[in-house]
Amino acid sequence: MPNPKGTPENLEPGKRKGDKPLTEQVNLRVTKEMKEAIQQQNDPPEFCREAIQEKLDKQKQQGTG
Repeated sequence: MPNPKGTPENLEPGKRKGDKPLTEQVNLRVTKEMKEAIQQQNDPPEFCREAIQEKLDKQKQQGTG
């Protein structure tokens, strides 16, 4: 019986353009408007990762984190 979720390669943790593999998941709540705006992006998951990383980097530079 075929695997309904695809090939074993599809089950590997996601890879991004950066240097570290994506192995963890985070769930968060957003407003309906935020969700719609995110879904309109070319690559919604990468958009969210970049936004979070940008905020973390900004906090690190300011010494508040």
